[in-house]
Amino acid sequence: MSDLNNSEVKFFLLIGIPGLEHAHIWFSIPICLMYLVAIMGNCTILFIIKAEPSLHEPMYYFLAMLAVSDMGLSLSSLPTMLRVFLFNTMRISPNACLAQEFFIHGFSVMESSVLLIMSLDRFLAICNPLRYSSIITSNRVAKMGLILAIRSILSVLPFPITLRRLKYCQKNLLSHSYCLHQDTMKLACSDNKINVIYGLFIGFCIMLDLALILLSYVLIMKTVLSIASLAERLKALNTCVSHICAVLTFYVPIITLAAMYRFAKHKSPFAVILIADMFLLVPPIMNPIVYCVKTRQIWEKILEKLLHICGK
Repeated sequence: MSDLNNSEVKFFLLIGIPGLEHAHIWFSIPICLMYLVAIMGNCTILFIIKAEPSLHEPMYYFLAMLAVSDMGLSLSSLPTMLRVFLFNTMRISPNACLAQEFFIHGFSVMESSVLLIMSLDRFLAICNPLRYSSIITSNRVAKMGLILAIRSILSVLPFPITLRRLKYCQKNLLSHSYCLHQDTMKLACSDNKINVIYGLFIGFCIMLDLALILLSYVLIMKTVLSIASLAERLKALNTCVSHICAVLTFYVPIITLAAMYRFAKHKSPFAVILIADMFLLVPPIMNPIVYCVKTRQIWEKILEKLLHICGK
């Protein structure tokens, strides 16, 4: 592979589920359905927010950013997962592998950043409602979105650059049906210390986002508990349910996977693959469903559009 320092490896090999290769075609059916639901759900969110002027508010702009990052995660991993499970095609070129992991990690950082900004939005809406509209304006939301996109790109840009500098000799078998930075760097036969350190740095940044989200909810709970009326408390907390679900579906697989790699001595390859796939498949599916169910304005507009189409 002349592209990667003239190493002997000419391609990488992806895997599906070890020991169940004969059943890959059956696994491809639910995977295809999950991707279809994820793409349709997030496209619906984006269409409704764009088409309805009444939803042109900061809260829904943040939701649109979340839908974009979910779409990015889905579309980044979709091509290789379908190739492995549907067509049993394991090979992937080094350049395609590096490009895929750039987009997967980039949209992961973007989703983490969006969840952090959404927690700030909920914090201001509950803890400082009188100044909320003056602080969170549409102009500032647009600037936040631009900053998040730049942060995501710059954060993961060193991944493919540093990986290209490594030498890959004999090993070329990856651990998933898509490319990840930590998976690819382990195949290198040259010094990958820089990759290890920078990968830990990005992991620390994502965990810092989670810590700040937890801090915002501690402050939210402090404010909510100071409200005298139980009905008002429940009403305030109800506005956070969708965001809490999004945080759990995104961070729980990441933390579980990290704990398994760190502490599990005899971890099951199937369990590792399943949890890693959940990280890419579950948030893009669950977020549109939860927000459509819990956000009255969105499902009312969706129902209105459906009735309008049926009426024609």
